[in-house]
Amino acid sequence: MTLKLLSWNVNGYRAALKKGFGSFIGGCGADILGLQEVKSRPEQLTPADTDFPGYKYAWNCAERKGYSGVAAFYRQEPLEVSNGFGVERFDSEGRVIALEYPKFHLLNVYFPNGGQGPERLKYKLDFYDAFLDHIEKLRKTGKAVIFCGDVNTAHNEIDLARPKENVENSGFMPVERAWLDKISGKGWVDTFRAFHPEPDQYTWWDYKTRARERNVGWRIDYFFVNREKASLVKDAFILPDVQGSDHCPVGITLKL
Repeated sequence: MTLKLLSWNVNGYRAALKKGFGSFIGGCGADILGLQEVKSRPEQLTPADTDFPGYKYAWNCAERKGYSGVAAFYRQEPLEVSNGFGVERFDSEGRVIALEYPKFHLLNVYFPNGGQGPERLKYKLDFYDAFLDHIEKLRKTGKAVIFCGDVNTAHNEIDLARPKENVENSGFMPVERAWLDKISGKGWVDTFRAFHPEPDQYTWWDYKTRARERNVGWRIDYFFVNREKASLVKDAFILPDVQGSDHCPVGITLKL
């Protein structure tokens, strides 16, 4: 069985709907689509906003309205859908939705942004550590563990257009990048880099500077898989031509 998994920070679900999300999901061929930063709640949507042929969906909202939030659309019913990972401090922001299937766990995650000052940077780093503890526990189940989403950090210099200018900015600070070094060291595989070592491959571009037109971007959206199951991933890709957000979708092909 081959599955196509996609992840996309839509920067507001209702905004994405106005920019053609319905056409995208109808033609993307995803078996599972994880969305981040949906901001809206299901009760703010009409049935037509979430009714796409062949898909069911699940939602996880932040306690604060109009903020954060994740969603998942899927063709095959999971064994279980769960929100968060059991730490109230983080779960209250609606950042994780997890789907369990017979052979894999998929966690769709909107990781915190550390750019609003020292307090939020600490929150981001604490989230990183707690999340790693959680996926290491899931790893012991023997199933593949896949997590996707907006990690809000570019790992290496190849992952952003202007690394030297951004080394002191959140998203490329050494203390943030160290977590990606840590998970790589523990055997979590960045699926895109496993297939694509070439530069100039980005997933986010600043709206204000019209950076997308010049491809002055950052690669901050990922799919990771535990190393012992990495052979299940047959391809990984970025879809930079898909409009509708300041991020573009990323994906993997999984063969079970």
